[in-house]
Amino acid sequence: MSNRDNRSFTTPSSPSRSTTNLNPPPIIQQSPRRKKVIYSDRYIPNRTGVDLQAAFSLSNEELGTRRPNTTGSANDLEYRKEEEANRTFNTVLKNELFGDNVPFSSPSSSSRQKQSEQSSNSSTQITPPRSSNENSNSSTSNIQKTPRQSTNLFSYQSPNKSRPTSTSIENDLYSLSPVRIDSQKLLLSPTKKPRAIAKVPYRVLDAPELVDDFYLNLLDWGSQDILGVGLGSSVYLWNASSGSVDKLCDLGNHDKITSLSWIGAGTHIAVGTNTGAVQIWDATTSKCTRTMTGHTSRASSLSWNEHILSSGSRDRTILHRDVRQAEHYMKVINYHKQEVCGLKWNVEENKLASGGNDNKLYVWDGLNDTPLHKFEHNAAIKALSWSPHQRGVLASGGGTSDRRIKIWNVLNGQKLSDIDTGSQVCNLCWSINSVELVSTHGYSKNQVMIWKYPQMSQVASLTGHTYRVLYLSLSPDGQTVVTGSGDETLRFWNVFEKNKNDSGPQSVLLDAFMQLR
Repeated sequence: MSNRDNRSFTTPSSPSRSTTNLNPPPIIQQSPRRKKVIYSDRYIPNRTGVDLQAAFSLSNEELGTRRPNTTGSANDLEYRKEEEANRTFNTVLKNELFGDNVPFSSPSSSSRQKQSEQSSNSSTQITPPRSSNENSNSSTSNIQKTPRQSTNLFSYQSPNKSRPTSTSIENDLYSLSPVRIDSQKLLLSPTKKPRAIAKVPYRVLDAPELVDDFYLNLLDWGSQDILGVGLGSSVYLWNASSGSVDKLCDLGNHDKITSLSWIGAGTHIAVGTNTGAVQIWDATTSKCTRTMTGHTSRASSLSWNEHILSSGSRDRTILHRDVRQAEHYMKVINYHKQEVCGLKWNVEENKLASGGNDNKLYVWDGLNDTPLHKFEHNAAIKALSWSPHQRGVLASGGGTSDRRIKIWNVLNGQKLSDIDTGSQVCNLCWSINSVELVSTHGYSKNQVMIWKYPQMSQVASLTGHTYRVLYLSLSPDGQTVVTGSGDETLRFWNVFEKNKNDSGPQSVLLDAFMQLR
């Protein structure tokens, strides 16, 4: 039995040295990477399909609707410092309570990042930023971002940070500060200084016979840096470069100026009159090149779309004219029930906004006679302005009974913002150098206000006019706004910084040929 066992179970011979060298070395297998584990209380429902934190807005309190500051202290540097201190305190408090869930950045930058993310991800603010290069827009819009995992209020994850070193542990243990190291870094980080805005105008010009009429538009600053203003029956041109003043025309005692609007090239200016006629004047030769009739009452609003001139009147109609043609009439729009006092073309998107004394705001696609959208205020709508930064964003303001500024997305008809200013909104103008909005107001404070978009927080409040600030225009470089009032003065305010990407003016002769010939 033992011999048979020895024959059946033979001991294998050990391999030779050469055979051992030909075999590959054993592969050392790395330990698998530890995945995050999501824990949840067994007595609390998991609710994985509901993002409770987003549903109840637990971390977006700073993006809520703010009431405008009616005390006028927003212009003071101390007030802005106090607001910055409050934001810093809120950020540090969240950092101490929630720890790793708060990004370690300055409060102002973090709030701006959250606001930009919400504005881009919300259903109402779906418009991409405006750019002159359409290809760049399409390429950037096609880039897909990594989806963010939805968090549950009643669940927590295993930490993914590296384990703290002994040095960091000692710093936390023996630190004399009542807050953590991360909060100390946040408090010691440099803060951005608020932009200094002058409280007084740097220039004041007399404007005798500047009519105190809410429905008129008597002030416009052309692209050639020439300001046109209608005073009584005359139109005056003020050259910002030389400071000279020239009289362009005088209609005499039988007529009055009711509206002004420069063509895009800044070489010709359209003049609306009390009789309903619309004249086109060559600013270089001071000659009237054309007089067009059609309205039965005063032409109180004018707006250009390249060679198309649109006029709104007290006769409740909007006339579209092609100034290159002998038969200039193109279309008559008759939707408003009262005077059309606000008219603004968005040239790049070929859309027209019209506001009237019937409290209605219409948005038109080109020359179509059927409006795209119909919006409303509780008073007359004269203040209109298209955003130069986002497609389809329109700002409108209501009169005395309304006192509100509303921001609309005309691409989907949604209202983006709605804020009560506390006084009559006479005019609106977007800044071309920053995402800010200027508004002028009537009773009772007669102030000029600057708003930060999209928060619609008040940046500054400028006072000085003693009557309603009915007229507003922006300089071509985007740094200065000029305001006109029934106190018969024009005031120039330096409120915006210079655009670093300004490429300078275009050729006057080329623009004139393209626009009118």
